[in-house]
Amino acid sequence: MARRPGSPVVILSILLVLTLAGWFGYDYLRTRLAASSCDTVTTLRITAAPDIAPALTTVSQQDTSACYRVEAVAAPSGQAMETLAVHKPDVWVPESSLWLQRAQQRGAWNLPVTGTSVASSPIVVGLTETAARKYGWPSKTPTWAEIFKGDPAIGFVDPAVDPVGLAALVGTGELTKNAPDPAGAYALTLRKLTKHTVQEPAAIFDPALEGAVTSEASLKAHNLVGAYADPAIPSLDYPYVVLPGTSDSQRAIAQQFLGKVLEKTDVLTAAGFRPPNGTPGPGQPPVTPVNLPEDPDKLLNEWAAANRSARIQVLLDVSGSMAAAVPKARADRMTLTLRAAELGIKLFKPITKVGLWRFSTKLDGDKDYQELLPVRPVSEQLASGGLEKLRSVRAISNGGTGLYDSVLAAYQSARQNWEPGRINLVVLLTDGRDDDDGRGISQQKLLAELNKLQDPKRPLQIIAIGIGPDVDTAELRTFSHATGGEAYPTPDPTKIVDTFYAALGRLLEQ
Repeated sequence: MARRPGSPVVILSILLVLTLAGWFGYDYLRTRLAASSCDTVTTLRITAAPDIAPALTTVSQQDTSACYRVEAVAAPSGQAMETLAVHKPDVWVPESSLWLQRAQQRGAWNLPVTGTSVASSPIVVGLTETAARKYGWPSKTPTWAEIFKGDPAIGFVDPAVDPVGLAALVGTGELTKNAPDPAGAYALTLRKLTKHTVQEPAAIFDPALEGAVTSEASLKAHNLVGAYADPAIPSLDYPYVVLPGTSDSQRAIAQQFLGKVLEKTDVLTAAGFRPPNGTPGPGQPPVTPVNLPEDPDKLLNEWAAANRSARIQVLLDVSGSMAAAVPKARADRMTLTLRAAELGIKLFKPITKVGLWRFSTKLDGDKDYQELLPVRPVSEQLASGGLEKLRSVRAISNGGTGLYDSVLAAYQSARQNWEPGRINLVVLLTDGRDDDDGRGISQQKLLAELNKLQDPKRPLQIIAIGIGPDVDTAELRTFSHATGGEAYPTPDPTKIVDTFYAALGRLLEQ
C-alpha cells in the first residue's frame, strides 16, 4: 500500500535529504568561497612558441589557487615578432633569445630586453629509423660528419625565419673549418641544405625525406633518432620576457607565473624539454652549453647567397618620359621595363620577398613616391594578383622625376625593414635624371644621408638600371656606389631584360 504524503516516514525522509543537502551545500560553498578569495581574476596574456605553449597551459591549469588565469596563445616566433606591437601580450616566450635580438633590431621596443630561460632543447639532426641504420644505429649513434659527408635528403627550416636553422649553420661551419678548402666545403654543405629548405617548421617532417634538422623536444613526436652536433652548437633557450609597456600589476602576475613555471620542471620534462641549464633526462646525452654567435647576420648573409633568397624593394620610374615610344620594339619604355621586372624576379626562389614603389612627382600629396605592392614573398604576390597590378602601371603624363627624394625614402624603408638571411636590395628602374625643380633634396644631401645609413654587417645595395639614351649614368653610379651597389645603363631599351638578368646574376655570383 502506498504511503500518504503526510505520513511520518515520508516527512522524516524529506528532512534527512534536506539536512544532507544542507551539509553538502555548505561544504561546497565553503570550498568555492575559499578558492575565490580574490576580488578579481586577472588574465595574463602570453604569446609563446608553438612547441612550448601547451606546456605553459598545463602549468597554469595545475595552479588552481592563483588569482589569475593564463591565456597562452601559440604563434610562430617570426610572426609574433612582427605583431607584438599590435596584439600587445604581457609576456613573450620565443624559442630562442635570437628572436629578442631581431625584435630589437626591427624596433619592436626601445628598451634593451632580456628574458629568463624556462627550458632548453638541443638542436639535432633527427633521422628516420631506416636512415639511421645506414650509419650503424642502434649499435652507434650517427654523427653530423657522417650524415653531411653524403648528400642526405634532410628537411631544413630557413634560418632567416627559425633559430633552429641558424644553430645548424653554426654546426655545419664547425664541420668544415678544418677541410682543405673550408669556405668551399662550407658552401657545398649549405647547398645540400638548400635542396629541402622550407619556410614552415611543420613542413620539414616530410615522410619522403630521411630526416630533419629539428629540436630534441620534437624527436619523440615524430619517431626520429637524434644525431647530436659535435662540437656542440647553441640550443633553444625559451626566454620568458615580460614586455615593455606591461602594467605594474600585470608585471607582478607575470613574475608570479614565471615562478610556477620554474617550479613545474616535471611538466616541461614530460613535454620533452630539458631544464634551462641543459641537464639531460633519461636517455639524453649531455650537451655542452654554447652561446649564440655574436654576429649571426654574417652567417645569415652567407646563407642568403647560397639559397638565393632576397628582399627586393623595387623603385619604378613612372614619369612622363617613360611613355616614350620604342619603335624597334613596338612598345613604350614603361612596357619594356615592366616585362623586365616580371622576368627578373624569376632568378630568385618563390620565398624571395618583393615590393614595388612607383615614383614621379607629387604622387601622394607632396611625396614623390607611393607604395603599389607591399613587400611580400613572390608566391604570395602571384597568388594575390601582384603581377596584374604590376602590368597595370602606366606612365604619368607630364610627371617629373623626383629621383633623389624617392631613392632616399626607399632606402630608409629597406634599411628599417632589413631582414637577416636574405640579400637585401633596392632596385631602381629609371629613364631619366632628377628634375624636381628644387623642391626636393640635393644630390649632396642624398649622399650624406646614404652614408649615415651604411652598416657593413647588414649590407643593403642600390642596383640602378638606367633605361634609354637620356639617363645620367654618372649620377646613378654616384649614389649606387655609395651603398656598395652598381649602375647598369641600357641605352637601347629593348635590351633591358638582358641588363636586368646580368645585374642580378652578378650580384648572386658575389
